[in-house]
Amino acid sequence: MFKGSMVALVTPFNNGKLDEDKLKSLVEFHLKNKTSALVPCGTTGESATLSLAEHERVIETVVETADKKIPVIAGTGSNNTATAIRLTQHAQASGASAALLICPYYNKPTQNGLYLHFKQIADNVDIPLILYNIASRTAINMEPETIAKLACECKNIVGVKEASGNLAQMSQVKLLCPQNFALISGDDALVLPLLAIGGTGVISVVANIVPRDIAGLITEFEKGNIEKARALHFKLLPLIKAMFLETNPMCVKTAMQFLGMCDAHVRLPLCAMQDETKMKLKKVLTAYGLLKK
Repeated sequence: MFKGSMVALVTPFNNGKLDEDKLKSLVEFHLKNKTSALVPCGTTGESATLSLAEHERVIETVVETADKKIPVIAGTGSNNTATAIRLTQHAQASGASAALLICPYYNKPTQNGLYLHFKQIADNVDIPLILYNIASRTAINMEPETIAKLACECKNIVGVKEASGNLAQMSQVKLLCPQNFALISGDDALVLPLLAIGGTGVISVVANIVPRDIAGLITEFEKGNIEKARALHFKLLPLIKAMFLETNPMCVKTAMQFLGMCDAHVRLPLCAMQDETKMKLKKVLTAYGLLKK
């Protein structure tokens, strides 16, 4: 379930409100384009500025539209353990296949606090759980030993989305955790090296616009076609870099607007891209062949 190109879905808005029709069309797009799983309400889905009601509705809409054709891994994390439990229980009741749980942000818990937070969530739900380690957003790094302790003690904690950018740390996670524990890249630029150390795939930002290329990279690697996988890796790199010219998901949503996929609107305190940066993004999209010259 937790392998291949898993897309970190954007949350489309229309006049500041959730655009359910556009969200459904994005799900349909991924059903047709080799995406392995849908991951709504993560960082790219602007979960931090969704109300609880909106958050729950996004999960329900994606689950209903996916109709069990591919897994839905619902983002249900919070810096409030009780809220994370509520959101994860709702995802389970809605029919989500699994949940993605970000490390608590702002609080800066200790490693023991992280352990207790995730264990309490795991004790209150039955669906598989994927930890999400991204210190650049949360101000705290979850150490490999903490991840391994949770993986060994909680049967429904089955993987981690590793976005530390530290391949040595990722290798340590792979070394310490059970063999079937899924090591998933949280960074599109590190998919190929992560696969090389035993990773299973990626929860991807750039897959919002080029799902077949991300899926193709992973498929070629799995077939042993390393040169083809490497060629796709280097082809994708400029596009991946362009997704982070400004804060995610500002760039990917702007790219999607250029491509006619959804509106670029993001909620404050995120904002529209600067015109100069937007032109850089358009040049990369054109060079990739996504826009006409």
